[in-house]
Amino acid sequence: MMRKSVARIFEHLDKGTTDLGDTVWHEPVEHYHAQSRFDAEIALMRRLPMAFCPSAALPEKGSYIARTAALTPLLVVRGRDKKVRAFINACRHRGMQVAGGSGCSAAFVCPYHAWTYDLEGQLKNIPGPEAFPDVDKDESGLVEISAMEKGGIVYVQQEGDLEPSMLRHHFDFFSDAQEMFRTTQREEDANWKLLTETTLEGYHIKSLHKESFFPFGLDNINLVETVGANSRIIFPFRRMEKLRDVAPAKRHLNGAMTSLYHLFPNTSVSVLSKHTSLSIMEPVSPGRTRIVSYLVVNRQTPEHEISLEDAERDADFVTTAGLEEDIAAARAIQETVRGPANSHLTFGYFEKAIVNLHSHLAQKIEPSG
Repeated sequence: MMRKSVARIFEHLDKGTTDLGDTVWHEPVEHYHAQSRFDAEIALMRRLPMAFCPSAALPEKGSYIARTAALTPLLVVRGRDKKVRAFINACRHRGMQVAGGSGCSAAFVCPYHAWTYDLEGQLKNIPGPEAFPDVDKDESGLVEISAMEKGGIVYVQQEGDLEPSMLRHHFDFFSDAQEMFRTTQREEDANWKLLTETTLEGYHIKSLHKESFFPFGLDNINLVETVGANSRIIFPFRRMEKLRDVAPAKRHLNGAMTSLYHLFPNTSVSVLSKHTSLSIMEPVSPGRTRIVSYLVVNRQTPEHEISLEDAERDADFVTTAGLEEDIAAARAIQETVRGPANSHLTFGYFEKAIVNLHSHLAQKIEPSG
């Protein structure tokens, strides 16, 4: 598959072309600021299997992450049986969140009144039980939601049951041997879709990233493939030219391209030279988004050993260069979507993956909206 991709990249380089879509999409600007649309998107995210974190973020029994997803406080933990479970992060007494941040614990003790839950979410202790004669501890555990691991990623689904068939278009991204080395969170004044759109096309590389990515990359030369609601975009680098005279079986593509996998609706897996990032655009409000990213060292091969320092330098370059420019662009657009200039935003043939995102949002939201 990758050999065919390299051949297609060389064909585009020789012809000055890129992969094209076949649809021009007009997305109404109110979809970036209307509360009703935002509420419908949150409801959809709660019905879908959503990437929550890499499996490497929960390396041992008792490892947990507590954060908000689709506006719901969640607690995801690896149990004593090594199975990952997900719960609504709310004590069954007065609703206090029983954990925060991430770490490793043998139990979760509510900081309000010390009701205690085990790693499987069962209520184990109530201080002063005589005051709660009608509380059945067996029926008062943390409320569990569906969770599943596939390909090194933990997925959660807040409503309904997550079935393996729902993840049939999701690749095996991470191996057990890979190390997670960084977690970041930041909030930005932009709709989650605007931030997602910046990652899904290479039409802007030369104009927006003239001094950051463009000296190393190519402008508007991409491979774009869609599988259902998901997409893969390959961003080749200039150093691809060095591979022309190398036998296909001996080509090493590390450092020659970035592959970005968009997992509908708000998650991306970006495979870079030395590290891979799992990033989730968590909606906070119509005009604000929390970007949650987990960074993992790339797979090791005999020909390419990657140190932690290599991965950290790779991540620092991406963060300080093009990422900041993308985020600034999304913030600037957010300031205009309420104004009179445009009734819609336009996405053309170069923006096939963005059209795929919006068309599937429309299919899943508007018939019921």
